[in-house]
Amino acid sequence: MSILDYTLIVLALLALLGVIFEEFTHINKAKVTLFFGTLSWMLLFAFSRSPEQTTLVSTGLAESIAEIAGLWLFLVAAMTFVAYLNKKGLIENLIFLIMPRKVSERGLLLLTGLFCFVFSSLADNITATLVSCTLILSLNLNLRKRIKFITLVVFAVNSGGVALITGDVTTLMIFLAGKVAILSLLILAIPALLTVLILAVLLGRGLSGQVVLESKNTVVRRVDIVIGILFLSTIFVTISGNVIFSIPPVLTFLFGLSIMFLVSRFMSSDSDLDPILEYVRAIEFETLLFFLGILLIVGMLKEIEALNSMVAIYEVLPPVFANYLMGIFSAIIDNVPLTAALLKSGISMSTGEWLGLTYSVGVGGSLLVIGSAAGIVAMSKIPGLTFVTYLRYFLQLFLAYTLGYAGVVLMGQWFY
Repeated sequence: MSILDYTLIVLALLALLGVIFEEFTHINKAKVTLFFGTLSWMLLFAFSRSPEQTTLVSTGLAESIAEIAGLWLFLVAAMTFVAYLNKKGLIENLIFLIMPRKVSERGLLLLTGLFCFVFSSLADNITATLVSCTLILSLNLNLRKRIKFITLVVFAVNSGGVALITGDVTTLMIFLAGKVAILSLLILAIPALLTVLILAVLLGRGLSGQVVLESKNTVVRRVDIVIGILFLSTIFVTISGNVIFSIPPVLTFLFGLSIMFLVSRFMSSDSDLDPILEYVRAIEFETLLFFLGILLIVGMLKEIEALNSMVAIYEVLPPVFANYLMGIFSAIIDNVPLTAALLKSGISMSTGEWLGLTYSVGVGGSLLVIGSAAGIVAMSKIPGLTFVTYLRYFLQLFLAYTLGYAGVVLMGQWFY
């Protein structure tokens, strides 16, 4: 390896450290990864030794940009839908519509886990966590009970996201890489849901009180309901269109977004016209920039052939054990760069083994509060939630993760 290669690897490590220690440096991880990602490729061009090598670098960058563009466009379309529905109060109204007015704390814990699981499959896990935090804060629970609720929320949000490409970015990345099919991913929902219920039972010990939910009614317009139905329809058409006609999901979601624009324009009067484009601006663009920076860094590592070491653990251990460990690693190393690196490294696995990796990197981050976006968001919204208070339930989380992964492995062997 050349001096340039070692320099680029050091830059990648600095970017990773910036992500891990974001809470201490107070520098947004999107800024860190975007800086090191773009700098790395600029150095590759600047220190190219021949026109032929420059052409190879240009080809590699073009491939990385194409992958990033597909991911970005899909996320922009999905996040615009969710940003609109959340701002209009449709999601909050739905929560208080399906939740009973009076329920035991154990019952509410179970219902909260179920809601987070289902909702995070349809929306991104950040939105699902924010909505769930609002619900928990409205209950006036003591600190111990509040931490139990939010611990289940983080695990359920991450578990719900693994079975649909709309729910978790790592699931989307593995699907776009052609490793799993949409119908195969749906298999993950069964063990993932069962372990959410198991964790709810484990955390429910010591909860014995009653909770009264105060109804919050927000005026919802007819156009908002139509757009909500359009969002669910777009998800259904995305899945069925890909399975039957092999239509790329990004194309279907952009089509749904275009219909959303037209519905809003023609179903709103001049007095209450609410441009949908305003909700594109409401998207968490820092999240999208983070993905951009990470994928640029991983693309650079592939370009200098530094990802070969990632497959070393798969050469020592069978994929079923290696994937399990990758899930545990994802609680420390952000699952997006970890997944991107594994996809770029050229690992060869069966469909069942790829499903195991999809579950492990999607749910494994729940083991630590800093291991997933859901945990980071919850820390910023729930008073008293810290690394240590969340760590008290590590054994329960570890057991649920292990049982879930075992279930995925068994189902993978059964079907594949």
